[in-house]
This record gives sequence, structure tokens and C-alpha cells, in this order.
Amino acid sequence: MTRQLASTLSTEPPGPPGPPMRRRPKHWSGRARRDFFVFLALALPNLVLIAVFTYRPLISNIYYSTLDWTLGSASATVVGLDNYVTFFSSNDATKVLGTTAVFTLVTVGGSMILGLLIALALNSKVRGTTFARSAVFAPYVLSGVGVGLVWLFIFDPGYGVLAWILRGVGQQSPQWINDPQLSLVMVILVYIWKNLGYCAVVYLAGLQSLPQDVMEAASLDGANGFRRFVSMSIPLLSPTTFFLLITSMLSSLQAFDLIRIMTPLGTGTSTLIYEAYLQAFGAFNRAGYSASISVILFAILLVVTLLQLRFVERKVHYS
Repeated sequence: MTRQLASTLSTEPPGPPGPPMRRRPKHWSGRARRDFFVFLALALPNLVLIAVFTYRPLISNIYYSTLDWTLGSASATVVGLDNYVTFFSSNDATKVLGTTAVFTLVTVGGSMILGLLIALALNSKVRGTTFARSAVFAPYVLSGVGVGLVWLFIFDPGYGVLAWILRGVGQQSPQWINDPQLSLVMVILVYIWKNLGYCAVVYLAGLQSLPQDVMEAASLDGANGFRRFVSMSIPLLSPTTFFLLITSMLSSLQAFDLIRIMTPLGTGTSTLIYEAYLQAFGAFNRAGYSASISVILFAILLVVTLLQLRFVERKVHYS
């Protein structure tokens, strides 16, 4: 009986696996086909708009940068890369690129540092924080033209508010508009004032999303407020900092309205984007040369973004 049961339960070793079974190609079901057409109906208009109003002008601008073309002229001459050679071999290239670098670095750094400090103050539980948050964020949503006109009235060395205050104490107002160095400082101060509210609100959202149990545990371990901020809050805010670094840098590199209103001639404030405007719509009317400067700006934006995504994101700690 036992011998018969053992023979019944015994199994032979498995043989070599057979050839894999071929799966029949799956045909789209009616629901999958319907979902695909719904996706096309929703996404295709956006893709068409992006292609027509973003990529088509970009490609056209690259083509225009190879032309010797006066704005308004019906004819143009193909010059290849001569516009780029002219820009980089001119004395204005160093000045324009240097002004762009100084303006971008100072405005981005100033907006982010002051925004973080203001966010720390707004994160406290005291009366009036709601009104303070609205007041801090309000300049960011205001028109750049309006902000520029108001601050131009303040900084005007002849009849401005600041000049009137300085005359009251026996001092002479600096030539903010006519001095190239002071005009750049003036525009940088106004730009930081206008945009630090954006950084403050984003940092405030990041501070309010920090894990409170971890912060309380560090407090129980004896870490003071400054130690918790440096060792815990700043590393945990790295995704927010990375996001603000990219968006603020792209915004600063494309800043135009404040520069146009406060320094119409670009005295000391000729960044790449404003130099492209002056070359095309100023006294030069060099549309092809202006297009080449725009392409250089686009290349800088692309390289800066790729470098940030490649190297800076490594320092980001996502929770």
C-alpha cells in the first residue's frame, strides 16, 4: 500500500521547456480607440498652438539671423553667420553680456534670499500675517509698466520724491538715470522689490509643508531655531529652491518692461533682450542682427536650464 502510494506521488523531472507561445496581436478595443481620439481632441489644439506660436517663430528667427535685413525692407541678403561674428567681435558684446550676467545673478540671488527671509517672518503665527502676505505678493502681480513709472518718479534726480527728501537734508540726489552704473543699480533694486513676493510665497508654501514631527524631534534633541533652519529646513527646502532658481533665472534673463520704462536708451542696462530690441526697433533698424542676439539669448537660456537640470538637481533632496 505504501509502495503503491509512493509510486503514485513520485514525479518525473521536467523536460526542456518548449518554444515560447506566440501571442496574437491585440487589436484596439472600441474603448481604447475612443480614448485615443478623445486624447487627440484635447491635446492636438494645444500642440498646434505651440507649434505655430512657439516653434515656428523660433525657427523663423534663426533663419532671420542669417540675413542682412533692415526692418521694413522688402529685400534681404543672406550673410550666413556674419551677424554672430559681428556681435562677438564688437566692443558691445562684453558690455552686453556682462550687464546681463550682473543683472541676472544679483536679481535672482537677491529675490531668493530676501524672499526666504520674508517667508520665515510670514510663517510665524501672529496677527496680521494674512494682510502682510497679500502686501508682499501684490507688487508681483502689478503691471511692470506701472511699477516702472512709479519708481521712475521716485528716483528722478530733478523732481523725484527721493531727490526732494535728500534736498530737505541738504544733500544732492545721485544721477540715477544718467549714470550708467547707478541706472543698473536702480533697475536691479526695483526688479528685486517687484519679484521677491513671488519667491516669498513659494518659500512660504515650502516651509508650511515641512514635516513638523521631524522639526519637533530636533527641538527635543536640543537644536535651537537657527540650527534647525540651517541643518533641516534648508535641505528640506531644496526642491523649492531648485524650482525658484530655474524660474527666477529664466524670468530675469527675459526682463524687459522695467528696463524699457526706466531707462529707454538702455544707458548701462542693455541686457541681451533689450539690446535685441534696440537693434531692431531703435535707431539701427537691423532686424537680422537683432535676430542673432535673440538666438544667442535662446542658446544661453537652453544651456543654463540644461546645466541646472544636470548638476544642480543632484543636490535636491526629494522627500
